[in-house]
Amino acid sequence: MKLDFDLGNVTVTEFGLGRDDGNEQSFVTVRVGADVQNALREIASATWDAMQKDTDDPPRYEPSEKYGSTEYLYLPLDDDLATSVRELHEAASLHIDASALSEPADVFCYFARFTDKKKRRLTALRRATQFKGVLKSKNRLVRVVDDTLKIIEDTVFKLDSDFDLLVDGANVHILRPSGFEFAGKLQQAILDAVPENITAIQKDLEFVAFDGIEEYAGKHPRAARYLASIRAQEETKSIDKSLLKKLCKQTGVDVAESKGKVTVADGNEMGFLEILDRRRYEVSLVKEKPERYRAASRKKIKD
Repeated sequence: MKLDFDLGNVTVTEFGLGRDDGNEQSFVTVRVGADVQNALREIASATWDAMQKDTDDPPRYEPSEKYGSTEYLYLPLDDDLATSVRELHEAASLHIDASALSEPADVFCYFARFTDKKKRRLTALRRATQFKGVLKSKNRLVRVVDDTLKIIEDTVFKLDSDFDLLVDGANVHILRPSGFEFAGKLQQAILDAVPENITAIQKDLEFVAFDGIEEYAGKHPRAARYLASIRAQEETKSIDKSLLKKLCKQTGVDVAESKGKVTVADGNEMGFLEILDRRRYEVSLVKEKPERYRAASRKKIKD
């Protein structure tokens, strides 16, 4: 996959912070010197290099998958799950706040926005962990001045060696899935999307009663993630009712049929969603001893 941006020809570099005041999150910019701008461009390049070393054919991000700490994934910028980072990327202008660094504890992320010679924009974002202010009252940092070690009196901030994600005009390129989920406020967004996802899936599976599942998923983030993943699948509308019931029986998910609709017994909601998300399966390698498994991750084998 290519980056829709020329990292070698950057004309504008902005630096900004994501702040959380307890009631809402906001993004502001802070003026930085040429040396910091150079450092930000180097960090963005290092991030892209790390992604390319991982793979040049990244899989699409799926909310129901469990990923490693670093793993190159992508998500189309127009996907609903990219709403938060898309709004930051496409913001025409951001408020300049010279005092934004006065309360380091309120900073939840920092970002850079670059513009290349073709006027294309790239946004790079990192969750603020190391970046948090190193305050003199808590940490005694020293430096050499005239061959003498002296305490650093100023507040010091530390940039990381790479970003969690890069956003170009087409895709969100993700290096750290957890960083993307945090910055994109995905857990709450996915929980909020449960009714909408249920409605969409119900249109494809009219023979399934989803009332109990909707109530369950509204309280369980993992189930809500499965619903988001199921909705995104193209073959959900092709699921056969009899085959669905058969697989439920084979893999220990308690379902019944009432008035033409498949109903899921209490306590079996997660198992049923795992089946719809292609995560429950049975293996028969030993005679008369079928084995049931749950897939923590799944990837379709190409024909």
